[in-house]
Amino acid sequence: MIQLTFKKSSYSGGNQNCVEVAIPGGPVSYIRDSKDPNGPTLAFDRAAHEAFIRAVAAGEFDLGLI
Repeated sequence: MIQLTFKKSSYSGGNQNCVEVAIPGGPVSYIRDSKDPNGPTLAFDRAAHEAFIRAVAAGEFDLGLI
């Protein structure tokens, strides 16, 4: 089993409503909810993770709630 080291964004500050990401150096990245570190972990290949980051940066998931 791979030992994963998860990191939270420096932009999250002390907020617990975050996701954490682990990128162990291979073609897969892992994402989990920071409030539930023993809960489920999502795995994405590099292309899917990069596409998601581009979509977030472009505002594709903005719901107009803020």
